[in-house]
Amino acid sequence: MSLREKLDTDLKAAMRAKDELRKLVIRSLLSSMNYAEIAKQKKLDDGGIIEVIGKEIKQRRESIEAYTQGHRQDLVDNETAEMAILQEYMPAQMGRDEITAIIQNVIAEVGAKGPGDKGKVMQKLMPQVKGKADGSEVNNLVIELLGKL
Repeated sequence: MSLREKLDTDLKAAMRAKDELRKLVIRSLLSSMNYAEIAKQKKLDDGGIIEVIGKEIKQRRESIEAYTQGHRQDLVDNETAEMAILQEYMPAQMGRDEITAIIQNVIAEVGAKGPGDKGKVMQKLMPQVKGKADGSEVNNLVIELLGKL
């Protein structure tokens, strides 16, 4: 079953169960997917859908940060619940050790000698971890590992 079919099935189940939050989140996600398809002028495959979900999760994280600074716990709770639903559709996330091992392999491959080679490392690394790891965490690990060289 493709990710799009799973989303459609889950939307119908949420409507039957009268789960308003899940229904709202899935409809919002489907809308974002449609906008992305219009922009790219082609249907999204599972990889494209995962990209859209990742952007939606990133938006929720930024909103949570802003609402936390604004002392709006009610909105933080709502965004957190929405983010949890979106994360159900993402592939399993890599652990820190797994990401570190991949980064070390890429550093050896490109022959990076220090923090100045971050661009080369990131260019080769991101396609390998896209959708499977948080970009900011990957960035921080790359900086940390290149700083030790």
